[in-house]
Amino acid sequence: MSKRQVLNKQTLAIKDGLPLQASTGGIEELRRDIQRLMDMEAIRQLKYAYFRCVDTANLGELATLFHDDVTVHFVGGSYEWNVQGKADYVSNIGKSFSTEAVGQHNAHHPEIQMLSDSEATALWYLADNMWILNHNVKTHGTAIYRDRYLKVNGKWLIKDTSYERLYEINDVLTERPKLSSHYLGVHGTKP
Repeated sequence: MSKRQVLNKQTLAIKDGLPLQASTGGIEELRRDIQRLMDMEAIRQLKYAYFRCVDTANLGELATLFHDDVTVHFVGGSYEWNVQGKADYVSNIGKSFSTEAVGQHNAHHPEIQMLSDSEATALWYLADNMWILNHNVKTHGTAIYRDRYLKVNGKWLIKDTSYERLYEINDVLTERPKLSSHYLGVHGTKP
C-alpha cells in the first residue's frame, strides 16, 4: 500500500477552476456562465448516477458513465486497487456487487472546479457500508474521492477516479444479517 499523504487541494492536484462569478459582459457571456452552471449540475448528476449504478449492479448504465480510458485508483485501509480501462472497471464492479453483497454508497459535498468548457475536477465526500455476506464481512467508513471529467460529444464522462479512505472499519459478522429487502440478492451478479 502506498504511503499516506496529507489530503488537501495541493496533494490532490485540484487546481483553481474558472471563477464562480457572473460575467460583466453581454448576453453571450451570460450564456457561457449559465452553461458552466449546467455543466456543474451535469457532473453532480453523473456522480450520483455512478453510485446508484454501483449499488444496484446496473453495469450497462454504469459503463455509459466512463471514458473508455478511465483510470481508477482506490486506497483503503487494507487494500490498494488500480484498474485501467472502462471494461476492466465495470467487470470488477460486477464481481464485487454480487447476489452475496449489500452496498450503500453516498457522495456529497462536491467541490467542482470547471477547468474549461470540456474538463473539470471534483472532490467528493464518500460515506459507505458494504456487506460481503458469503465472506461474513462488513466494511464501513468514509473517503475523499478525486475525479477528473471530460466532456465528449456533449456528454460529461468520468476520466479518472480515485479515493483515499479517511477511516475504514472491517467487522467480521458472527451471523448473517436478517435482511427484509435485498435488491442485489435478486439483481446482483452470480458470485
